[in-house]
Amino acid sequence: MPGGRTEIIAWVASNIVPHEPQLRAWLRRRALPVQDIDDIVHDAYLCIAQLTDVSHIRNGRAYLFTTARSMMLQRVRRERIVRIDSLADIDALGIEDGDPSPEQYASARQELARIQRLIAGLPDRCREIFYLRRIEGVPQRQIAERMGLAEHIIEAQAVRGLKLIMKAIAKEEGEQDQHQGSRHERRPATHRED
Repeated sequence: MPGGRTEIIAWVASNIVPHEPQLRAWLRRRALPVQDIDDIVHDAYLCIAQLTDVSHIRNGRAYLFTTARSMMLQRVRRERIVRIDSLADIDALGIEDGDPSPEQYASARQELARIQRLIAGLPDRCREIFYLRRIEGVPQRQIAERMGLAEHIIEAQAVRGLKLIMKAIAKEEGEQDQHQGSRHERRPATHRED
C-alpha cells in the first residue's frame, strides 16, 4: 500500500478525488449553504493531505465521507457561542499570535507560485472552470449558465483539473525525490596514505 508522498498523492487522486461529486451531493442534501459545502470539502482535503500513510484506508469513498462529516461537526462546534468572559481569559493567557514565521511565509509564497503555474498549465476550458469553481468559489450551476454548458461537464472539468494538478505535483515530487536520491548516493571512499 502507498506510503511515500508521491504515492500518497497518486492514491488520493485515484481513490478520493473521484468521490467529490458524490460528497457534494450528500452535503447539499443536508441543506448546507454552498460556501459551507466548499469549506467542508476544502477542510477534508487539507486533512487528507496531511496523512503520512494511507495503508490503513480500505475504502477511499468512506474515508472521504467520514472526514467530511468530522469537518462538519468541528464546524458546528466552532460556531457555538463563546461566552464573553472566556474571551478575556484567553487574552490574559498571553498566547503568542499565530502569525507565520518569515520562512513559513516564503515557503507558502513559493507553493502558491507553484500551484498558480500548474493551474496556468491546464487546458483552456478546464483551467477556466477550475479557476471559477476552486479559486473563486463560483457555484457549479452559475458556471454552467455562464459558459452555456451542462452542470455535469463543469463538475467533470473541475475534477479533471484537480487530477491533472495532483498528477503534476506527484510527478514533480517524484523527480525531486529522484534528484535528491542521486545527490545523496554514496561515493566510494578514497584512502590516503600519509
